[in-house]
Amino acid sequence: MKKLKIDLENCYGIKKLTYTFDFSSHNIYAIYAPNGTMKTSFSKTINDLSENKDTKDLIFSERVTLRNIQNEDDEDCPTEQFFVIEPYNKSYSSDKISTLVVKKELKDRYDLIYADLDKAKVAFIKKLKLVSKSSDCELEIIEAFKDTPKDAFLDILLRISPEVSVPPTDEYTFKYNDIFDRKGNVKKFLDKNLDELDDYINQYESLLSQSSFFKKSDNTFGTQQVNEMLKSVKDNSFFDAGHLLELSDTTKITSTNEFSTFVKEEIDKILNDKDLKKLFEKIDKAIGSNTELRTFKTIIEQDNLLLIELKNYEEFKKKVWISYLQSLKSDALLLAELFTSKKEELQEIIKEANNTKTEWATAIKEFNTRFMGIPFTLDITNQDDVILKTSTPFVKFTFKDTIEEREVNKDELLQVLSQGERRALYLLNIIFEIQARRQINQETIFIIDDIADSFDYKNKYAIIEYLKDISSESNFYQIILTHNFDFFRTVGSRLGIKREHRLYTIKSDNEVTLIKEKYQKNPFENWIQNVNSNNNFLIALIPFVRNLTEYTKGNTNNTDYDKLTELLHIKQDTKNLTHNDLASIFQNTIPSISLSQNTCKVIDTLYSCAEVISLETIHSEVDLEKKIVLSIAIRLKAEEFMIDKISNFSTVNAITGNQTFELFKIYKNKFTANVIDIESLDKVNLMTAENIHLNSFMYEPLLDMSDSHLKALYTEIKSLT
Repeated sequence: MKKLKIDLENCYGIKKLTYTFDFSSHNIYAIYAPNGTMKTSFSKTINDLSENKDTKDLIFSERVTLRNIQNEDDEDCPTEQFFVIEPYNKSYSSDKISTLVVKKELKDRYDLIYADLDKAKVAFIKKLKLVSKSSDCELEIIEAFKDTPKDAFLDILLRISPEVSVPPTDEYTFKYNDIFDRKGNVKKFLDKNLDELDDYINQYESLLSQSSFFKKSDNTFGTQQVNEMLKSVKDNSFFDAGHLLELSDTTKITSTNEFSTFVKEEIDKILNDKDLKKLFEKIDKAIGSNTELRTFKTIIEQDNLLLIELKNYEEFKKKVWISYLQSLKSDALLLAELFTSKKEELQEIIKEANNTKTEWATAIKEFNTRFMGIPFTLDITNQDDVILKTSTPFVKFTFKDTIEEREVNKDELLQVLSQGERRALYLLNIIFEIQARRQINQETIFIIDDIADSFDYKNKYAIIEYLKDISSESNFYQIILTHNFDFFRTVGSRLGIKREHRLYTIKSDNEVTLIKEKYQKNPFENWIQNVNSNNNFLIALIPFVRNLTEYTKGNTNNTDYDKLTELLHIKQDTKNLTHNDLASIFQNTIPSISLSQNTCKVIDTLYSCAEVISLETIHSEVDLEKKIVLSIAIRLKAEEFMIDKISNFSTVNAITGNQTFELFKIYKNKFTANVIDIESLDKVNLMTAENIHLNSFMYEPLLDMSDSHLKALYTEIKSLT
């Protein structure tokens, strides 16, 4: 991957965005995107691509959406190449954990040995499906015979192979799911009509005991035993050898046909018993009232004696499967033999895997090392099942306090964790995904959407260091999006992101534009060095120098602080201060600065600069100095207007702090009817208050604010009369 070409239109609020990310020399981009510009919309769009979903504009759904995302060869990027990391997603869980649980070398060995076995199993199940007509032979057999949750198809086949190897005693021609249906309707019917079924069986057994041929006792001789006899003499060789069967009443049987006819007549005598038939008809009628049991009804009408077998539903299920398997006896036994030959080696691999450190353990250790104070641990409880491909990894959570620990499920854990701890658990799943992609060497473009949001500083820096670590992977690329300017600057510095890869977002009415960050370190050094060539720099330095002199000398009996304050609020001497006055103050605070001699009034320079900026048609979102100039000019124009209207020197002079806001309160109380003017002045308090006093977060509030909003407010305040 050398380049990622983005061309979007009408994607979740992004009207238009065209940009080419060039990864040929550096694999990380950082984008500062204030809230409401494009961050979430961009992430959702890429996430749609990764999940093969369509993208649209949710509000204006009729607008035509364009989503072209291609590489340097103008080819569509494969969906698996993208992974979007959201700020938080409670339900997210990596689907690649299984690749971490087992070492690749062991997994490859296992898969190589298992390949022949799996091929033979698939071929056998295909034949078994033709016999049983079951919808899922493998699952049905596992459900019928499993002794433990870990029992797999081949384990079961090996265990029951002695039963399969004997000659068949019963043959069943019905479709397996017509009796043992997946919805469980037959079982529900039998359970509901248990009394009627017992009555039928009791009557049947009573008739057996009365029969001169059949016998009901400790050693029952019934239809099953007779069927076994019929099969043993089926080819007539017994009779051809001169043998015969003599019954207890001295009746002699001399051929297979004669024996079959006799048995059929004896069974018919029992089945035609009027009391037994009544009991059957009662059951048959009950079945008929259930439309979902029509096929079942047809089957037992053809063979009434199935009701006897169905008394023990689960055992009959096994008996039927044994019958199906016996019809494929040679195939079944060959498969069991093949499994026996491979089993010992497979078990050795599983044993070795369980005793070997895995990427899963590495990911857990990395998480625990980086992120402190997390009150839970994780473990995989079914590692051998994962190797066998029989199940996905089952993660066990253990919650710990200062006294004891307790195993909990994920939902219980989420209920007691703090927001930060829940985010940490989410982040752990992200680490699993990244580790898995690293292991399988998956080229990936990570779209990282404010991943450190809401973390404390300690863990925020841990996240940054982790991003730095994965940046060394040659096939990993990162686009880090954030609305937090402090995080943006820190990421840029800690990850060594190149100047061309540190971008600002500018949103206009028609499109979103990404431009290179103007100030890579801080703007003040540039302003100080070029203060004589650009009056915008001169004005922008006023609040900065005011803060410096306040921090170093305090704000009491500090003449320099007072004079600079007079340039941020309308005071008695505001309109008299010159550039030469400013030069003296600046040099007292920053000895290295050298201002040209100039007798011009500072306020005139300020208003002149503001006027020029307000008329510029090109957006200058990243020109911090221009936003500061506009903010100061807006405040002073507003104060001039309010002081003039209040027209009471003593009232104004009595204000000792928060002058703009205090003037606004006085004006609002005095001129309640001037609604439009009050609304305009209220915007001044909302938009400029913190912009002039640079705080510990530096100038983030101003960067977040659109320069077009400041220009519009300047024009609005200037027009007040």
